[in-house]
Amino acid sequence: MAVVECNDFFVSCERVFRRGLAGRPVVVLSNNDGCVVSRSAEAKRLGIRMGVPLFEVRERVRRHGVVVCSSNYALYGDFSQRIAGLLCEAAPAVEVYSIDESFLDLTGLPAGELEAWCGDLSSRIRRWTGIPVLVGVGPTKTLAKLANRWAKKSSPAAGVFDLASHPDRTEPALRRTPLGGVWGIGHRWERMLGGCGIRTALELRDASDGWIRKRMGVTGLRTVLELRGLACHEIESQPAPRQTVCHSRTFGRAVRDGRQLHAAVASFAARAADKLRSAGQVAGAVQVFVASDRFRKEAPQHSAAAVSRFREPTSDSREAVRAAVGVLAAIRREGIAYRQAGVLLLELSAERERAPELFAAADSTSGALMRAVDRIRRRFGRDSLGWGFDRERDEGWRMRQERLSPRYTTRWRDLPAAVLRPSRN
Repeated sequence: MAVVECNDFFVSCERVFRRGLAGRPVVVLSNNDGCVVSRSAEAKRLGIRMGVPLFEVRERVRRHGVVVCSSNYALYGDFSQRIAGLLCEAAPAVEVYSIDESFLDLTGLPAGELEAWCGDLSSRIRRWTGIPVLVGVGPTKTLAKLANRWAKKSSPAAGVFDLASHPDRTEPALRRTPLGGVWGIGHRWERMLGGCGIRTALELRDASDGWIRKRMGVTGLRTVLELRGLACHEIESQPAPRQTVCHSRTFGRAVRDGRQLHAAVASFAARAADKLRSAGQVAGAVQVFVASDRFRKEAPQHSAAAVSRFREPTSDSREAVRAAVGVLAAIRREGIAYRQAGVLLLELSAERERAPELFAAADSTSGALMRAVDRIRRRFGRDSLGWGFDRERDEGWRMRQERLSPRYTTRWRDLPAAVLRPSRN
């Protein structure tokens, strides 16, 4: 089992096309340019913590010339897909765990070849995408995650730490790993175990099964068994179907105007329907929620949510928008400045399993129209075709991204230009 993790992923993506960022401290911010969500090694050495609000370190950023970037999700998502494609070509089974991390099944590879194979894979990803990755190898998912942690600490240049081929490394690594560094051990369990005198991964591994099961249940026992080298979690190469699809946002500034809130919710509903179609699913209901800024105690407060059912399951953006704005009209209060809104599509099922209602008025053009919209956007970019609410001029509700880099790989006009100069020879 191996874990491949992109090193400082968002920052690494920014550096691929901006060579001047190499060696400089760089941070990437969360939605609305709020908190630090990715840091270069140079920024970490300056003491900039993960999750810290930008305003708290603004003076440090200015003093040390830290480069600050807004999150470019289109760029990061594209790099993630490219890397996942390379992994799927290399390994028989791959589980994409997150945007920057995947599990690989290495069954069949001789133990003596694991480290070299993973090193070659790391080099290939770096050469073909420009993204550095770290690889942890272990007999179980939990030990592979722990090995990945040690790849960052002990051999970042090589990029590989192998516990499967070198079992003698396991006990020292467990002894030096705090509970918080074990995959699956959250803050609550860490506090409980610490109160019982268990503070390292090694002490957790050596705890009795009965004691662990009594205090942590079957889930905790599986973690302990995995630390002992007994696999309890298999590679899930086929992700489970989604139960809900959500598109929500904290606005760049509070929105009081009903027309702007209408445009925001309509946009969220359309995007949620896009996600639904890409997964080959349909929804039976839509939920809309809105909330004011709870941190502004002096302002009037209001939060609400409501659900509307479709006449029959659908993935049509028009139906999702129509239902969502209808729900919004019912829950919105005049005069409230809303800071957040979102749309959830519920009661999901596979498109191929949809059974139309007997007396429903079927729209024979719906599926064809949505497929045409999706094809045009795939070919010419998402912004090539929009709905009426996308043309809303006052976009104060949209996410604040004041330091956004170009979409180098997903938008034609942002594609870097290559200049071929004639040889002088």
